[in-house]
Amino acid sequence: MLFKVMQSRNQKRLHRKKRVRAKVFGTQLRPRLTVFRSLKAVYAQLIDDENGKTLCQFNSAMIKGKKNNLLSAEKVGTELAKIAVSQGIKQVVFDRSGYRYLGKIKALAEGARKGGLDF
Repeated sequence: MLFKVMQSRNQKRLHRKKRVRAKVFGTQLRPRLTVFRSLKAVYAQLIDDENGKTLCQFNSAMIKGKKNNLLSAEKVGTELAKIAVSQGIKQVVFDRSGYRYLGKIKALAEGARKGGLDF
């Protein structure tokens, strides 16, 4: 008898993340913009996978006021883009970490585009 293994939502997301990460790779000239959502905050960072270094990061816990809504996610994208542009980074590869492109993830991406990043 075959039994279907029940997977949680997070297990499915991690499986999608692993599949996408096999194809998405950040370089010094075009780092990877990766996103993580928790119940309390939204985190974003730029990673150079060739050297294994985080170039810059920003999260919604650094913002005063409400920390986990669409406005704070957009602010995270905008602030991260400001930091990246000041370091001379204009192009990135977007890694949404298995999350669907809507809500906070979309707001963060649009904020990063407003801030001057191209992806």
